Amino acid sequence: MNKVILMGRLTADPEVRYSQSAEPLAIVRFSIAVNKRFKRDGEPDADFINCVAFGKTGEFTSKYFKKGMMISVVGRLQVRNWEDNNGQKRITTEVVIEEQYFAESKAAFESRRAQAPAEPQSNPVPAAQSPASQPDGFYNVDDSVDDDDLPF
Repeated sequence: MNKVILMGRLTADPEVRYSQSAEPLAIVRFSIAVNKRFKRDGEPDADFINCVAFGKTGEFTSKYFKKGMMISVVGRLQVRNWEDNNGQKRITTEVVIEEQYFAESKAAFESRRAQAPAEPQSNPVPAAQSPASQPDGFYNVDDSVDDDDLPF
């Protein structure tokens, strides 16, 4: 079985192109930053996953999803091999999108975008704040938990 389910934020606006066939097909490429569950010192906080969507799914992505939006996708993993212009063998792994969902409301996205500085920063939520007082209704999670402290 080849099934991938991801949730993360788009790293840039989706890039749309059309095939050169008699009936042009939309080919939309984008990348999702998926937060790592546990963070170790010196490692990035997220994995950056390349995705591709075709046809109506791709057109929907390019029309409604923008950089920074939280997206949830379902698809399959695909590995492609090719030779570049210099004769070098290349390989890439990407998720071919079959389904996609908005993972936050438009109001939450617009509110976060309006309040966010140019560079994202991680600000822990003070203990006195309730989840209802956060724009998306969630607390920020403390990433300082060490893997060795987990019971499993």
